[in-house]
Amino acid sequence: MKLIRAIAFASFSLLALSAASAQDKFPSKPIKLVVGFPPGGGADVVARLVGTHLGEALGQPFVIENKGGASGFIAGSAVAQSAPDGYTLLLGHVNALAIAPPASSKPPYDALKDFTPIGYIGFAPNVLVVNPKVTPVKTLKELTDLARAKPGELTFASPGVGSANQIAGVMFMNATRINMTHVPYRGSGPAINDLLGGQVSMNFDAMTSVTGYIKEGKMQPLAVTTRERNAQLPDVPTMQELGVKDFDVSIWYTLMGPAGLPKATTALLNDKLNEVLRKPELRDRLLSLGVTSKAMSPEQVTEMLRTDIARYATVVKQNHIRMD
Repeated sequence: MKLIRAIAFASFSLLALSAASAQDKFPSKPIKLVVGFPPGGGADVVARLVGTHLGEALGQPFVIENKGGASGFIAGSAVAQSAPDGYTLLLGHVNALAIAPPASSKPPYDALKDFTPIGYIGFAPNVLVVNPKVTPVKTLKELTDLARAKPGELTFASPGVGSANQIAGVMFMNATRINMTHVPYRGSGPAINDLLGGQVSMNFDAMTSVTGYIKEGKMQPLAVTTRERNAQLPDVPTMQELGVKDFDVSIWYTLMGPAGLPKATTALLNDKLNEVLRKPELRDRLLSLGVTSKAMSPEQVTEMLRTDIARYATVVKQNHIRMD
């Protein structure tokens, strides 16, 4: 009888251990990737591309959930408040993590304390574009001359207050000493539609959102906002080349989890993210959208985030940019 009990106890222990191991294995179910912008925009496209490849590498699908609004605050808040189990992640975006928080009197989270940086995906320039039928200029000089002749009359669109697009416009005005009117929208889609419709004069938008329109001749590119030219628009000069000193505003994407994400989970996700970014098919697809991918450790992402928060906070404060 004692032998039977011992065998039964041993069998039960093995079953319990096996069940615990199955539960501990990550990932054992689909992973939700939350995006702070509407479907179809640059962030959404990047999330779906990277999510597809990560899902294949991890053996579990990535389910994209769009929670647009408030320059990414809604999506960021949802992830910051989620369980730190690795099954709810955020497509980190410069707007939601580095620009919007200092522009808000009561930000819903602390970007450095309420998230676990997992890895870096890549960056894309904003492109200063005009509708040539409405704003018939072909160079940055022609645009600045027009703005000086019509102070305050030219308008520039952005996907919202506290966005890198607005920051680019503000920095451009400061550097060239011109006066334009900012027109914020709820996302890139409406801003682009109004630029195409002639309701606004220009747009500083992500390359992922405007490259197609540029190739179709519906938008005229004047400059890119990064320090170097982009391979997808090799003939479009940088702001710095055109005499706008120290101009560097890029849209970057990271992978983030809520604070307290286990180190093993963070390490696995970072390893798989860097692995898929090395795949030529993903790297080249991102490049075709204007996104230059780059591998980083979680620590490097943290340092980049800390640097950009400080840099953009200065611009926000000096120009009285407020979301509320």
